[in-house]
Amino acid sequence: MDYLLFLVGVVLVNNMVLVYFLGLCPLMGVSSKLDASISMGGATALVMTLGTVASWLIEHYVLQPLGIGFVRILAYIVVIAGMVQFLEIVIRKSSPMLHRSLGIYLPLITSNCAVIGVPLISVREDHTLLEAGLYGFGAAMGFALIMVIFSGLRERLALATVPAAFAGVPIAFVTAGLLAMTFMGFGGLI
Repeated sequence: MDYLLFLVGVVLVNNMVLVYFLGLCPLMGVSSKLDASISMGGATALVMTLGTVASWLIEHYVLQPLGIGFVRILAYIVVIAGMVQFLEIVIRKSSPMLHRSLGIYLPLITSNCAVIGVPLISVREDHTLLEAGLYGFGAAMGFALIMVIFSGLRERLALATVPAAFAGVPIAFVTAGLLAMTFMGFGGLI
């Protein structure tokens, strides 16, 4: 039961996008269409989860034993970049339409600050392997959840009459702020 609370806390209470403000680039760039948002959320979730586990293994079996923790960020980026390249190849072969809809944002998963931030936070909080896996999965599910919710809100905003000064990105940031305040209500859960 402890792990379930841990997972709910990562997804809702300590959401990477709304609490740590990590992953705002894909949130603003890909969330205008629901299908692209779902695809991007899924791809990022896969990379984030596997990247956190792989980074934990590298941290505890390579970097710490060799005393080379100063290359942590570089090592994590190499692992995550390899995963993203593999994922891009698979998506290009299996669904060319999806590959075109994700466009430049798929390779940019490598430099997504949420994808690199989750393993770094996990190391800072000294998680076990199971906790790191749950943390990566929970952060990934939280990211995907926010992508889908925000995409739905942006599709509705596209149909609304918005003052010219707020049209486009400004209203998207106002909406993101309101969504963040809404998720603050989950703080009392845990």
